[in-house]
Amino acid sequence: MRQIERLLDEYGQSHRNKTNIIIHGFAVPSIYFVTIGLIWSIPVPDFLRQFGVTWAHLLMVPVLYYYFRLSGPIGAAMTLLSLISFQIIYMLDAMDISVWQLCLALFVIMWILQFVGHHIEGKKPSFFKDLQFLLVGPAWWWVHWLKRLNIPY
Repeated sequence: MRQIERLLDEYGQSHRNKTNIIIHGFAVPSIYFVTIGLIWSIPVPDFLRQFGVTWAHLLMVPVLYYYFRLSGPIGAAMTLLSLISFQIIYMLDAMDISVWQLCLALFVIMWILQFVGHHIEGKKPSFFKDLQFLLVGPAWWWVHWLKRLNIPY
């Protein structure tokens, strides 16, 4: 069994309740987005700022490397989610909306919803067992879409 299949199987064991799955369906990609937004908001040194590089850009390199090591299609899908997230962040910033405040508020709301979903499920979140599952969640979300499109992962 490939590592991605093992991780998704283990993650899926605490995500079987329909309500929990629905909550995770919008909370997981939202948490990914707001996490990028919060990290993007951390001030960077001038030598990085002059190139338009933020801590979020730098962190994206090992994160996407992780996803591509798990699976090419998952890596490509996570690259797409990352690009969309950055584009929304740039749009919010251009509209003078405080990215860090909006992302912090959404971060708290989405995590509360996640814990509500796990309460309904009756099982603890997977990341309590292994922090790696914080990254597996978005991959799990994408697999649902890849399967619907008949794209092997």
